[in-house]
Amino acid sequence: MSPNNFDAGEMPEFDIQIITSGGHRIPAHSTVLASASSVLESILVRPQKKRSSEKTIRILGVPCDAVSVFVQFLSSFKCTKEQMKKHGIHLLALSHVYLVPQLKQRCTKGLAEQLTIENAVDMLQLARLCDAPDLYLKCLKLISTNFKKTEKTEGWKFLLDHDPQLELEILQFMDEADSRKKRTRRHRREQNLYLQLSEAMDCIEHICTEGCTSVGPCGEEPCTKKLPCSKFKTCQGVQLLIRHFATCKRRVNGGCLRCKRMWQLLRLHSSICDQPDECRVPLCRQFKEKVQRKGDDGLWKSLVEKVVSARALSSLSLPKRKREEEPKMNLHHHQVRSFLTTQCH
Repeated sequence: MSPNNFDAGEMPEFDIQIITSGGHRIPAHSTVLASASSVLESILVRPQKKRSSEKTIRILGVPCDAVSVFVQFLSSFKCTKEQMKKHGIHLLALSHVYLVPQLKQRCTKGLAEQLTIENAVDMLQLARLCDAPDLYLKCLKLISTNFKKTEKTEGWKFLLDHDPQLELEILQFMDEADSRKKRTRRHRREQNLYLQLSEAMDCIEHICTEGCTSVGPCGEEPCTKKLPCSKFKTCQGVQLLIRHFATCKRRVNGGCLRCKRMWQLLRLHSSICDQPDECRVPLCRQFKEKVQRKGDDGLWKSLVEKVVSARALSSLSLPKRKREEEPKMNLHHHQVRSFLTTQCH
């Protein structure tokens, strides 16, 4: 039966004494203790070594006031912020030893709010001893983020001399966190590049179908009164590549890097295009037919899949106004140049 099920008038007489350090005694109800803690319940049903009319349980090694708050929680499931601030460390230990999950959860949350650089190492040791993973992770993150300051604390100096295993765990976490950050940054750069390539595909279709400021639709002259499009920064770079591609004399021998980039953009468009018979982009159908005869290599297929995926995710996750603010593609940027050149080989 839960202690909350007792009415004020039905609460039985105190029938057990909690003995704390220094010989202090705290009266309690055995029924309440047993219902709140399975460990205390097993202690209560265990035969006492000495025959006595008085039942007692010893809770030693913890300040009397902390034990008093602990016993109070077992009967009311209440603990004030002031009590948590003053006795949180001891209450976490008691909640772990006596298996009181409700108190352990509150202690984990309360101690996390008290976490500082100065006490982070001590809290980490406590969290590990008391099997409090949430608090343990918060401590690790704080130490990792402020490692230079943490190294100057007394807790860290003590750790170096007495707990090399925990020191190793901290350093491993920091190394893994650094690796995750690097992977995340690399992934973001790659995604940004795929989005830029996707935007370049839109511009190629737009130029070859409608025309823009300096390049008209396929087979037509550009309109001199044409206003810049909404993606003009990227579109202008594509137009410059197209104009160069149309007149370059080194293109035939494959010696022009700018022409190779244009060639790859046209090939990428063909790989994405699902209407080659109606498409007005040059070489779209020819690239399709070549793929049907010889197939595509795995690296190129991977590029196409990632560009298509980035395009779909961008379209689904961002509102229209936000999509217009996406990074514009610089076809002369070193990352784009090297990426397209890599795909050529």
